[in-house]
Amino acid sequence: MLPLTTVTYRLLWAALIGAAIGVERNVRRRPAGMRTSMCVCIGAALFTIVSVEIAKLTGDSSPTRIASNIVQGIGFLGAGVILRDRGSVVGLTTAATIFVEAAIGMAAGGGLYRVAGISGILVLGALVAMIPVENRLNIKRRYMQFKIVAEDHVNVLPDVRKVFEGLAVKIEGLVVTAQENGQVITFDADVSHHQQDKALLALTRPGVTCEMKPSERQYE
Repeated sequence: MLPLTTVTYRLLWAALIGAAIGVERNVRRRPAGMRTSMCVCIGAALFTIVSVEIAKLTGDSSPTRIASNIVQGIGFLGAGVILRDRGSVVGLTTAATIFVEAAIGMAAGGGLYRVAGISGILVLGALVAMIPVENRLNIKRRYMQFKIVAEDHVNVLPDVRKVFEGLAVKIEGLVVTAQENGQVITFDADVSHHQQDKALLALTRPGVTCEMKPSERQYE
């Protein structure tokens, strides 16, 4: 039987790493924050400890039988944070984080303190440091709907075409609607955050307002 102090150290180490990862989720206003992350890590660590101890008491030759089911069970929790939101699937990163938190908890519960710690650092690096890299490389894109309202004296349609041609972005579903005091231009485009900012900056001016929201891509 493991000494109580050893069990406590393992659970506290799992809780500490889970809390660190959860703080990042809280800061970015994502689901599965600090409390959830701590519970996932502590639960996985406790299952690992208990499975080994029960195997010792019963003479079971497969001490990892209970712990192996963590991998299956954690999938249900992760699936609960994956949602479809107006043309995009959100929550995949949080679901993957929950999955790896369980693995970190198992490592801590098994006494692999360094492995758990290094894994926690790598996860935080992926969650924090990779965002500027994605933005720099423009590899994270989203299908957006643009709505441009122009006053009667402003002809903004040529500028819209020119701006998006310069960004090498294809405009889809372009609709121009005449109104009493001007015109409304709506269209969809698959753009990165950097391209969104450049387009809005180039098109917004006196007499022209631009709006943007996630759009549901239509497939034939």
